[in-house]
Amino acid sequence: FYPDHLWDNKTRVELDGKTYSHHLIANKCLEFIKGASRKDKPFFAYVPFTIPHAAMQAPEEYVAPFRKQFAEYENLIGKYSHGTSVKNPVAAFAGMMTLVDEDIGRILQLVKELGIEKDTLVILTSDNGPHMEGGHKPLVFDCNGPLTGHKRDLTEGGIREPTIAWWPGTIKAGSTNDHVGAFWDVMPTYCELAGIQAPKNDGISFAPSLRGKCQQEHQYLYWEFHSRGGTQAIRKGNWKGIRKNIFKDKDAPVLLYNLETDLAEEKDIAAENPEIAAQLRKLMDEAHEPNPNFPFPGEFK
Repeated sequence: FYPDHLWDNKTRVELDGKTYSHHLIANKCLEFIKGASRKDKPFFAYVPFTIPHAAMQAPEEYVAPFRKQFAEYENLIGKYSHGTSVKNPVAAFAGMMTLVDEDIGRILQLVKELGIEKDTLVILTSDNGPHMEGGHKPLVFDCNGPLTGHKRDLTEGGIREPTIAWWPGTIKAGSTNDHVGAFWDVMPTYCELAGIQAPKNDGISFAPSLRGKCQQEHQYLYWEFHSRGGTQAIRKGNWKGIRKNIFKDKDAPVLLYNLETDLAEEKDIAAENPEIAAQLRKLMDEAHEPNPNFPFPGEFK
């Protein structure tokens, strides 16, 4: 978070190693929105906030209010592979969350001040569940609620993330939607909203959900992860199947869960539902696309 440079499109921006990168990203976002709104044309702003993330670093003015609240962790030193050490990473996480909340508020306030809120969709989400690195303790904040697992797991705690959408006049405040989507749905969604043809992809636009209209659903969603022995996961309706350690056992069984009754994925019910487990196993084979850079056991000999 205190790098020696950042990239502004294709321009390398040299830094002194003492500048908190999040501040630059947030301020650049506000600057862009102001400039884009003056052109009276549609604009798209991708805001790559990196907090909260390891290393758990934030400016001291944001961390200090939480040091007493989490005083039992004051002697905890979070250490990272790149040499950074952080005292009381628990308090630092709270400081990071305070800061990112503040800057999201600045974005929404600016959109209102510009008078474009009814023509502007803002979406906030994250790429994975909470991590366990550098002394971060997600259990302190109940980050995952009832979900099992964390970052790099394909249980719900690793891949299920909230998606918050703000579009005054189109999306009713406080409303919820149970549509199940994934990040590969983002491109077709934005293309539909922009009125342009999306490139060929595996996603389904969730623009109808945002507008309160009838929504097409996925037949299934599929994930694979090539660390920790190799894992596959698939969701079809409320059925969730997971295969673990597939690099050691190419015939690893499917663990089966019913997310409607077992959101924590605590009870494997594959033995009671062998046909469903077999169906999900077949869909995993169908969904997997062989790639020489990420081979499964036995591929590309």
